[in-house]
Amino acid sequence: MREGEYRITGLPRRQEPVAHPVPRPLPTPSRPIVSPLQNLLPSAPASPPTPAPSPTPQIHRLPTWTNANENEDTFLRDARPHFSRLDGPERQRFLAEILNLCDSQQLSFVLNYVSPRLKKDPFTSLPNELCLRVLSFIDDPKTLARASQVSKHWHALLSDDLTWKKLCEKHSYRRLSGTFKSWQYGSMFGGSSKFTSGFNSEISPPATKSKRPKATSYKSHFKQRYMVETAWRTGGKAIAIHETPDQGVVTSLHLTPDYIVIALDNAKIHVFDSEGNILRTLAGHVMGVWAMVPWGKTLVSGGCDRDVRVWDMESGECKRILRGHTSTVRCLKMSDHKTAVSGSRDTTLRIWDIEEGVCKNVLVGHQASVRCLEIHGDLVVSGSYDTTARVWSISQGTCLRTLSGHFSQIYAIAFDGVRIATGSLDTSVRIWDPQTGHCQAVLQGHTSLVGQLQMRGSTLVTGGSDGSVRVWSLEKNSCIHRLAAHDNSVTSLQFDDTRIVSGGSDGRVKVWDLRTGLLVRELSSPAQAVWRVAFEDEKAVILASRSERTTMEVYSFSPPPEALNEYYHTSTPTSERSSAEHERDTIMDEDTQLCGVMEA
Repeated sequence: MREGEYRITGLPRRQEPVAHPVPRPLPTPSRPIVSPLQNLLPSAPASPPTPAPSPTPQIHRLPTWTNANENEDTFLRDARPHFSRLDGPERQRFLAEILNLCDSQQLSFVLNYVSPRLKKDPFTSLPNELCLRVLSFIDDPKTLARASQVSKHWHALLSDDLTWKKLCEKHSYRRLSGTFKSWQYGSMFGGSSKFTSGFNSEISPPATKSKRPKATSYKSHFKQRYMVETAWRTGGKAIAIHETPDQGVVTSLHLTPDYIVIALDNAKIHVFDSEGNILRTLAGHVMGVWAMVPWGKTLVSGGCDRDVRVWDMESGECKRILRGHTSTVRCLKMSDHKTAVSGSRDTTLRIWDIEEGVCKNVLVGHQASVRCLEIHGDLVVSGSYDTTARVWSISQGTCLRTLSGHFSQIYAIAFDGVRIATGSLDTSVRIWDPQTGHCQAVLQGHTSLVGQLQMRGSTLVTGGSDGSVRVWSLEKNSCIHRLAAHDNSVTSLQFDDTRIVSGGSDGRVKVWDLRTGLLVRELSSPAQAVWRVAFEDEKAVILASRSERTTMEVYSFSPPPEALNEYYHTSTPTSERSSAEHERDTIMDEDTQLCGVMEA
């Protein structure tokens, strides 16, 4: 064979120029042949698109040489240097002639063999700044978690905290998981204690409580929050269930970082730790306790015996008995660690110095029972059965404004320093300006008593005896969502940035999505009646009547410690683990934490 010639097994010797100097194009089905008759037929409706099946993973290996003969190896040894000496057009013609001799099965092999070699990872070519910019547009945490498993480089990019910070902002994960913001009570809490009570414990959680470290990065913070939100939707578990030996209506429920405190109409106050373990019963009131408020380790309570009592929750000791009211104490709030304000059926409010045990001022002006009150700074707003609300100064002890407009008794009030909201038996909700006393809006829609109110920013949520829950925009003074929540009165209501939790006389506790107004789930099994419900980020407490007894259920939505591998990794010291094991655990940790769901 002369120099410059080559032979391909199974092909004729190439001595004459081929008849087609331009390589013949490969047949493609890109443009179907249309018959002229088809234009005369009525067009058939297009079939609905069918989703293509997910591609199965294919391993592209070199063809096996186990059955190759020795002539193939000799030819390839000569063909490789020849192909390397060809220029670009010559190589294309060479390949085109080879491909024109292939059947469909061989062409399919070429396609599968070549396709992976044409793919390129954009994140290895682009600067890291552009890669992070691309990742910032992905708002699905599962997608990011799976992307982190593509390669070490992708995992390193997705460890950048800026991506997770933006994801936290998109999901409104502003607060660290486990921190409790006392916006509901306007106070600070704290404390711990021991044991004595009249509750019988059916399920008791472990005595030792492990404190989970706080998140130290936006990434770990997002993981915690994501798992908590997932548990609220589909998981969670009851960590404590207690019941009283007798029946009693729960009149008040408060959660603090260290205590769960409930008051009943049978004169008892029960104190539990944050996990639901019974600590003690505060005995001293003669009749029903109708109001209480905690502040740190101190608890202030009032009831039908007309007394206001100051308790040390850590020791269970009654430190002060404040006397002065001539009828039932119906509502209580604290403005600071030493000042409490009480409202009574005797039509007055009293401002107390709980450290000195003296009454500083008596606020006179209402003509009927004071049913509710709220405090913000130096201002107290009270609602009364005389159909009016009044704005008082704590320091001056005087009435600043009278809010008149309701046609019936006021049962609920909310005050954030900017707006006052009042709910009445006349079925309406009124919004007031605390500085001028003018009514800014009348919100109508409920068909019965509005007894539950909560205001947070520009959002107001109300619950009525008609069983409905309504979400209002205070910027537009219009109703956003109308929730047919319960078959009877709404007895308890609370909401935060993402959810609403409502309890009703129908014995049900429901969780709603604040943004969409859709029902997320029901908590617990139906009871005879639900007295009170309160929740934090990772905990909910339900007080209900079951089998003629008062039952307390504590639900936890905290991630299990083993799921947060940043803090609870394997017991093997990091120095003793290989780098490969550490990297494997770190990468696999992404998807298990973000995509895992807590089982109930």
